[in-house]
Amino acid sequence: MTEQLLFSEDGKLIGISNRWTFDEGYSSYATQGVPKKADGSISTEALDILAKSNTEALEEFEYFTKLRSDGRIIPLTTPKDFNLSFDGRNLIYTITVPLKEPTKPGKITIIEIHDPTFFVSFAFDGGPNAASMVDAPSGCALTTLRPNREIQLSQNLGETFFNSLSTNKNVGVEFFSRIILACP
Repeated sequence: MTEQLLFSEDGKLIGISNRWTFDEGYSSYATQGVPKKADGSISTEALDILAKSNTEALEEFEYFTKLRSDGRIIPLTTPKDFNLSFDGRNLIYTITVPLKEPTKPGKITIIEIHDPTFFVSFAFDGGPNAASMVDAPSGCALTTLRPNREIQLSQNLGETFFNSLSTNKNVGVEFFSRIILACP
């Protein structure tokens, strides 16, 4: 994934632009039954229908996007800008999720992109532009925090561990990638 934090001219945070590239396995699954052209591509019309369906389904999960600024939750609203493309191997989904109201960023704003059901695993793009800002106020900086995959993969999580989980345990937070926005 790559993420862009979007700001208004007066320095308020107005939205998050997500770009998610799905792996080949999920891309193949998601496009089963979708008619393909002779060259293997998928028509724009078919991708538009799939993008609309996916966007509507993500509403229940708040578009896998959570924001908190100085400890308070920042509410989001329905995206109007979304698109799905197919490069022959991978589906690429872009979706801009606006904030319900433009918000002056606090000293610390935390953005999490994650699936609370763990069906979809998110990871930042490995490059330096995994997260960026558009029209950010002077002095704002951001950092990406990736989960420590070495620790995750080395843990032997047996049946006992999973049976001990309850709805009030927040184990999944250890697997989330985060963007930390700091503004003066």
